[in-house]
Amino acid sequence: MTVDVRLVRDLVATVDDREPLVVVVGDCILDRWSVGEAERVSREAPAPVVRVTETVAVPGGAANTAVNARALGARVRMVGLIGDDDAGDVLRQRLEAAGVDTSFLVEIAGARTTTKSRVVGGDRIVVRVDELAATPTADHGTRLARAVARAVRCADAVVVCDYGLGVGASDVVPVLDVDRPGAVVVDAHDLTRWAPLRPDLVTPNAGEAAALLGRDLGTGPDRADVVVAARAELLRVTGASAVVVTLDRNGTVLLEDDPAQDSADGFRTRAVPASEQQASGAGDTFCAAAAVALAVRAPTRDAVSVAQAAADVVVREAGTTVCSAAALLESVTAPAATVVDHDELADAVERARGDGRRVVFTNGCFDVVHRGHTTYLRQARDLGDLLVVAVNDDDSVRRLKGPERPINPAEDRAGVLAALACVDLVTVFATDTPIPLLERLRPEVYVKGGDYSPEMLSETAVVRGYGGEVVMVDYVPEHSTTAVVRRIRAAARSDADQGTPEPGGGPEVIPG
Repeated sequence: MTVDVRLVRDLVATVDDREPLVVVVGDCILDRWSVGEAERVSREAPAPVVRVTETVAVPGGAANTAVNARALGARVRMVGLIGDDDAGDVLRQRLEAAGVDTSFLVEIAGARTTTKSRVVGGDRIVVRVDELAATPTADHGTRLARAVARAVRCADAVVVCDYGLGVGASDVVPVLDVDRPGAVVVDAHDLTRWAPLRPDLVTPNAGEAAALLGRDLGTGPDRADVVVAARAELLRVTGASAVVVTLDRNGTVLLEDDPAQDSADGFRTRAVPASEQQASGAGDTFCAAAAVALAVRAPTRDAVSVAQAAADVVVREAGTTVCSAAALLESVTAPAATVVDHDELADAVERARGDGRRVVFTNGCFDVVHRGHTTYLRQARDLGDLLVVAVNDDDSVRRLKGPERPINPAEDRAGVLAALACVDLVTVFATDTPIPLLERLRPEVYVKGGDYSPEMLSETAVVRGYGGEVVMVDYVPEHSTTAVVRRIRAAARSDADQGTPEPGGGPEVIPG
């Protein structure tokens, strides 16, 4: 489903009006990101050498959940264990700068604050280094329990973030049993530890759900059906009133223990496709948004829908990112999304066909969009009423074009195409040919641009088999992606030969 704009607007307004108090209890982490270019392979080991140009430190783990809840408009208290080291000082400063109340943090003398440091070379995380805090003692647990007891007074919601780094259920559950807030949300690697708390909502990811069930969920969108079939078991082992299983690019499935809801098939949300190579903490954002919504007594389904929209905002950004109320509103009030997943695409094509519209389909890598592309896409649009463009994902481009392609990631390529007036819908596919999509959508017209003939395409038999038409449109030889990349490389070599300085210390040569 696509989140309702009015729902998000009403929720943001309600949060702004009521300013609910959300208490986050959990494992605080300092995330460090060192970003640069991977210029070459080290002679000392088969590892890339990254020339770092920027390093940032941001709240991670439960602390990321806290800053997200604050950015969405809630008042937030952070409860957790930190060390009295430099990382602890930085983490406290970052939380306070974000408007989070840190007076309930428990500082342990001589202890290390958990830090996760990532090095990014180009568009990929090259390595992650974890420095973990020592296992807390019984005294630390007692101090944490006291802090929780003080923090939850008058709280509208509590979020527990347990990543197995020190926050113990035995310390926290008795406190919340005595002074239970309006809503309790738990995000934990092992949710069985928190079952006695009887949470209102738990948010396992696919791996955590598989661990709870003791069996593999499989891969892709079919995981949703496996989760729905295990509804009773997941509710039982977590002790929760509702379980929402997050399935990354396949959205979420909400399972409810509520006779008033028709939940035989679960309640599903769909994610907006995006690259996740450098994204981190979308689960924290999801959990924070759901908790803030429940804090103002939103129905669970509405809370999950808004949480999915918030996670979609941050997964499009690199690093550990925060979704603000303003960013959430902007994401849902922008013009209707043109980039859709396959289920949404099938629904849109069915509606268009029901309205008597002629569907035109084309596909390609579209690595560097140029005049040749726009010319053929305009011609394709003239052949029908709805133009669908399918874009190869990054892995399939590498298989088709070689290991140094694509130049631009799939979400960028899809976004550029979506901005063209002649394009109605864009989707990303992972197979080498679009035949599975063609078989599902059965467009009236299949178009290819370039130096092809219908007989050269394996898709031709499929399209003609169901009665469709295959059309070849004009090829612009001097405006192919290969030609564009060749000219860029030639210009870079020329500049290098002439000693022309390039920004950043050297010529950037784009591989073909």
